Amino acid sequence: AAGVGTLGIVDDDTVSLSNLQRQVIHGSDTIGMAKTDSAAAAIMRINPNVAVETHGLRLTEENAPALVALYDVVVDGSDNFETRYAVADACASERKPLVTAAVGRFDGSVTVLKPFETGADGKRNPSYRDLFPEAPPEGLVPSCAVAGIVGALTGVIGALEAMEAIKLITGIGEPLIGRLLLYDGLTARFDTIRYKAV
Repeated sequence: AAGVGTLGIVDDDTVSLSNLQRQVIHGSDTIGMAKTDSAAAAIMRINPNVAVETHGLRLTEENAPALVALYDVVVDGSDNFETRYAVADACASERKPLVTAAVGRFDGSVTVLKPFETGADGKRNPSYRDLFPEAPPEGLVPSCAVAGIVGALTGVIGALEAMEAIKLITGIGEPLIGRLLLYDGLTARFDTIRYKAV
């Protein structure tokens, strides 16, 4: 709807009933359908002029560089650390800007990564691994299914990610490079934390 010419969607999952309250691109009529196909159909209903490329596979360290290389900007909405690190590393090596976000039960965060460029201070922009050097131990951070995510929260964070992507594509504004935007849904409060390359 924002005039993006081509969208690529990577997902190896199928739509389930538990997805619908937080993944509003899918509907009850798409339960059991590949998420990539369901999302592509929804996008085409909104704007049939968008070219939607579907990749019905799990993004891994091995295939991420080739997938990332196909696009100008990457937006990560994954729900696991393995994928987040793989896409962030691939974007860094392929020199592609990454808009990445995460949600907790009632909170979320968004940032933009361009570690292949230097900032106004002449220093390298931070990477995902500068912000999060390593994934937390398995089981420490509950999955969406276990924690329970308020559906409206993914809408707020997703809209913020979309805005950052539009800023990168059009060259307007000041993307969240070196800044982690935090949103607390229970208090409706936004905070920003600055971070640097290590």
